[in-house]
Amino acid sequence: MLKGFSKGGIHTPEYKISKAEAIADFPLPEIAVVPLSQHIGAPAAACVKKGDAVRVGQVIGTAAGFVSSNIHAPVSGTVVAVDATPDTGGIRRPSISIRAEGDVWIDTIDRSDRLVKTCDLSKEEIFKKITEAGLVGMGGATFPTHVKLAVPAGKTAEMLIINGVECEPFLTADHRLMLEKGAEILVGVDILAKALGTQKAYIGIENNKPDAIERLTQLAVEYPHIEIVPLRVRYPQGGEKQLIEAITGREVPSGGLPIDVGAVVQNVGTAFAVYEAVQKNKPLIERIVTVTGRCLARPSNLRVRIGTPIASLIEYCGGFPEDAGKVVGGGPMMGRAIANLDAPVTKGTSGILLIREKGAVRKMPQRCIKCAKCVSICTMGLEPYLMSKLAKMGRFDELEAAHVTDCIECGSCSYTCPAMLPLLDYIRLGKTEVAKRVRARKTQEKK
Repeated sequence: MLKGFSKGGIHTPEYKISKAEAIADFPLPEIAVVPLSQHIGAPAAACVKKGDAVRVGQVIGTAAGFVSSNIHAPVSGTVVAVDATPDTGGIRRPSISIRAEGDVWIDTIDRSDRLVKTCDLSKEEIFKKITEAGLVGMGGATFPTHVKLAVPAGKTAEMLIINGVECEPFLTADHRLMLEKGAEILVGVDILAKALGTQKAYIGIENNKPDAIERLTQLAVEYPHIEIVPLRVRYPQGGEKQLIEAITGREVPSGGLPIDVGAVVQNVGTAFAVYEAVQKNKPLIERIVTVTGRCLARPSNLRVRIGTPIASLIEYCGGFPEDAGKVVGGGPMMGRAIANLDAPVTKGTSGILLIREKGAVRKMPQRCIKCAKCVSICTMGLEPYLMSKLAKMGRFDELEAAHVTDCIECGSCSYTCPAMLPLLDYIRLGKTEVAKRVRARKTQEKK
C-alpha cells in the first residue's frame, strides 16, 4: 500500500506536459541581472562595483548574517550597474547587472562530467562549502541550506527526508533532474546525511513518476541507508509537514518545525546543488526551470543561468501566445503572477507557467454556502472560511488564536470553494499582519 499524509488534500489535474522534454542548456543572457536577495533572510551585500571584471562563480555578494546567502556571478564579463531593478512584482530590489563577455569560469570549479562519489570531508568542511556556495532550498522556499543543517542545541536530526514529490501541476524540473542526474543526487543525499550526522535518509516520490522511482531505486542499491519511498498522488504532498507524516507517520506540532520530530527536509534540486558545491566546487549560479503552459508552443525544461530575463525563456519556447492571459512564477497552486517579464530568473524560480486568458480570469465571488469543503481538505486542520473572514474584518487577535501562522498557503481552499471566494488572498494578508505582531511582541519582550 502506498504511503501518504492522512489529513485533507486534493487531487488536481496534473498537466505534466513537459515531462518527456530532456533538460536543455539555455543560451547565456546578454545582460545578467542578479538580485542580492534570492533567499529568505537578509539580502547579500554587494562586493563588486561598476566597471569590475568578473568570472563565472566569483562571489559578487556576501551573506549579511547567518540567515543570508552568498551570491555569485552567473556569467563572466563587466559589471555595468550596482543598483535597484524591478523584480517579478515590479518592486525595485538591489541587484548587480553584468554584461556577458565570453564564458570564463574561476579555476577552482570542476566542469567535467566525471561522477565523484567519495567525500572525505568532515561535517564542518561540508557545512563550510555549502555556506560558501550560496545554496538555498531549490523547491521555491529559498531557505539558506546551511541554516537547515545547523541543528539547534537540544535537537537531534534522526533522519533526512528528500522531497522529490513535485506535486504542483505542470512543473517537471525535479522529475527530469531525478531521471538525468540521479547518481549525482544520491551522492548529494549521502553528503547531506553526513553533514547532519544521521544514518537514515528517505527520498519521497509520488507514484505518477514511476520512471524516477525505478531509476533512483536501482541507483540506491549502493546506498543502504537511503530508501526510495513511493507515495500516493495527492496535493500538497510536497509540503514539509505533509511529507514527513507520509513517510514517517510523525506529525509536526502546531507552530513547530520538522526538527521537532527529528527530521530535516531538503529538495532533490538542493541535493544535486550540494553535490556540485561539495564535489565540484561549483556555487549556485544556474538552475533547472520548467517553462510550460497549454497555450505554449514548446514546453521545456531548461538549465538557465541566474539573472536571465524571464521574457527570453518564453521567447525561446515559442513566444508569448495570443491567448495567454497570465504568467505565473512557479505552479498554478502556490505560484505568484508575474507583472514584469523583464525580471530575472533567481535561485527560487522553479517554473514559468503561461495560463490561457479564459483560465486566468477570476469568477465573481458569491456568498459562502457553509459547505465546509475548505475545512475538510485543509491538510493543517484549519478553518479557512473563518480565517479569511477574520482577516477581512481586521480581527487579528482572533486570527492568531485560529492558528493562521500554521497555514502553508497551498491554495487548496480557494481551489475547492464552490462560491469562488478568494480565501487564500485574505488568509495571506492576515497571516502577514499576525506575523508582524508576533515579531513586534517578541522584540518588546527582549527589551
